Amino acid sequence: MTALSVLPHTLHGDGPHKVIAVHGWLADRSAYGPVLRDLDAESFQYAVVDLRGYGEARDADGAYTTAEGAADVLALADRLGWDRFSLIGHSMGGSVIQRTLAAAPQRVRRIVGVSPVPASGLPLPPEQWELFAGAAQNPDNRRVIHDITTGGRRPAAWLDRMVRRSVECSDAKAFRAWLDSWAGEDFHDRIEGSPVPALAVVGVLDPALSADVQRATWMRWFPRAELVELPSCGHYAMDEAPLDLIRVVEDFLRADADVDSEGGEAKA
Repeated sequence: MTALSVLPHTLHGDGPHKVIAVHGWLADRSAYGPVLRDLDAESFQYAVVDLRGYGEARDADGAYTTAEGAADVLALADRLGWDRFSLIGHSMGGSVIQRTLAAAPQRVRRIVGVSPVPASGLPLPPEQWELFAGAAQNPDNRRVIHDITTGGRRPAAWLDRMVRRSVECSDAKAFRAWLDSWAGEDFHDRIEGSPVPALAVVGVLDPALSADVQRATWMRWFPRAELVELPSCGHYAMDEAPLDLIRVVEDFLRADADVDSEGGEAKA
């Protein structure tokens, strides 16, 4: 394993509103590939990152926890010279961005969770835990997870491609360690009541991180929360409904153009 000085990342756009995007458990930053070419590059600048154990950081040493991920996100923002920024997180990345908000609330403009894992963790029944824990070594488990969380409606070739990418882009030891953190740790008391505007986007076909889950967690904890359901979509909105996702997310981020979370003028 190797030391990590800064999260590997790519920048897209050169707009004044800075945004850091964090991937989920089953992919690296390539998960955002389907949306990149259609983002608003004049209004926003996106930094799309690889967490430790994934992508270009596949061999990076670490604890592989959401708290460490948040510290890495803040270190990247420092390196980029971004004093204030918004955050997007998919699935496990949704937990990481909530950790980031907890660590530096004054720096975060808005947060967007795409099928986000709650800050309370996601307790799994024994059979599901076995499925998820075994996914580190067994690609078939990853395929089952992809299939279940997209309503069993996606083509076999897509499932196969998603599994290949997941295996190739992740270190098995790190992958397994991340599960203990995002599923098992509860830090919701550190973000509950945050005034930062918070959007949760979920897919109707996703039984795992559904609208009901968000209503019981995200929507209760963030006074300025919003919830959007995408009708023909499961857990992987970037693949399943990229244009719908862009519209919903960027409209929400654009609403911060005139005022920040304290009601004053927003700072780019």
